[in-house]
Amino acid sequence: MATTLDQRARPLRDLRISVTDRCNFRCSYCMPKELFGRDFAFLPRAELLSFEEIVRLSRLFVEEGVTKVRLTGGEPLLRRDLERLVEMLARLDGITDIALTTNGSMLAAKARALADAGLTRVTVSLDALDDEVFGAMNDVGFPVARVLAGIDAAADAGLTPVKVNMVVRRGVNDHCLLEMAERFRCRGHVLRFIEFMDVGTTNDWTLEDVVPAAEILGTVEARWPLEPQQPNYKGEVATRYRYRDGAGEIGLIASVTQPFCGGCTRARLSADGKLFTCLFARRGHDLRALLRAGMSDLEIAERTREIWTARTDRYSAERAISERAMPERASDGQTIEEPAKVEMSYIGG
Repeated sequence: MATTLDQRARPLRDLRISVTDRCNFRCSYCMPKELFGRDFAFLPRAELLSFEEIVRLSRLFVEEGVTKVRLTGGEPLLRRDLERLVEMLARLDGITDIALTTNGSMLAAKARALADAGLTRVTVSLDALDDEVFGAMNDVGFPVARVLAGIDAAADAGLTPVKVNMVVRRGVNDHCLLEMAERFRCRGHVLRFIEFMDVGTTNDWTLEDVVPAAEILGTVEARWPLEPQQPNYKGEVATRYRYRDGAGEIGLIASVTQPFCGGCTRARLSADGKLFTCLFARRGHDLRALLRAGMSDLEIAERTREIWTARTDRYSAERAISERAMPERASDGQTIEEPAKVEMSYIGG
């Protein structure tokens, strides 16, 4: 297996595949309803990569060093027969980990089939336990109980430990930190607190809305003492902490205040086959066009290698440097004008 390095000597190890740009939630930090309304034009089915095209590209990425695949969206469980794609990916030599990120709304019905097909792990997005707060964040009034049922079903199917992602936004759900921590302590799940990120251009991001990871850590640690843990692997995005009383662990994803660009090994493939080398990218590289033009595996592999080896992305680190250099711009609630970035709902997390 090749080790393909970018311009900053970062290997290509992880492939995140969006299987659909559609979602049944309208979370304000991802797909605000006022922009993604009833008339929003999602991708036509013919423009989505087929399962066979996804598997073909995945096999080529494995040859460049990818060992981990994560299926994302939109909401990936809206893609019909997703377990069939999981089964196809599980047959590829070299892939050691197949994960799924989901809002959990359909997980209770799907967890067992996904696990039987070869899914290794699942991450569920859940931003609060209070129905009013959670309903305001998902903006469709979806109940917490159905997401919790999905988490339980995933655990029962052996998709453990289940990771639970909580995006923390000041003045919205930051008062829910301890309630969330208490819920998932002692249950074998890993709760991960995520700083509100400036992905895309539609979520009204300002630095004032960010609750820094250090503040989150201090809040939890004041209630339950914690101790730091070593990363599970090089380039892990979450900083891990273990409860001193043995009740499990939490994670902190601090891409705003503590950028981890230096260890980023992730490539992202959109539902219509565009390759992005950064979550904050402004454009992608069209691999679907190569597939459907009849190019050979060798030709496509050469193109993907060219893209990765030319990669210099370090958006979060550069943003942090810019904010330190111009604190008056970072603290007044105004965003610095820049070209539009790809939206989270299109590329996945």
